[in-house]
Amino acid sequence: MTAGGPLRDLGNRRPRIFLIATVAVLVALDLGIKAWAERDLADERSVDLGVIQLRLTFNPGVSFGLGDGLPSWLVLTVTGLLIAALATFSWRFSRAAPMPVAVALAVVLAGAVANFLDRAADGKVTDYLHTGWFPTFNGADIYITLGAIALGLAMLRAERAERSQQSRP
Repeated sequence: MTAGGPLRDLGNRRPRIFLIATVAVLVALDLGIKAWAERDLADERSVDLGVIQLRLTFNPGVSFGLGDGLPSWLVLTVTGLLIAALATFSWRFSRAAPMPVAVALAVVLAGAVANFLDRAADGKVTDYLHTGWFPTFNGADIYITLGAIALGLAMLRAERAERSQQSRP
């Protein structure tokens, strides 16, 4: 226990609790939607939402079907190692990270974990968002993409703020 008692300790854990909770909620949401898609979009059914269709497909590869000929154990091993590295970095960095960076890391990690868990079941990732002009994707893919963009923007903003502080007399 540190000076300040248990409340001080809780304050130090808050960013990590936020990280775990955010990842857990987003993973559960993604896996729930994938389960719905597998159940309600089976037999080549689709739902037209205008710009996008809900259409069930399965991706044995990684991003955009790349590596679909690779053994699933290899894809799982490599992605598992990458996720472990990202989780370790996020865990260590979460205490000191500005909130936008922490949120972005949690969202990327959630997408990676959700797709990993989905793939672990049968060697394929469940995709259900289809545009016709872009490979079919899923919620976890959106998490990874938007989280990476947010992370990049947050890092640029932090770098710009640091340079601004250094140029002040």
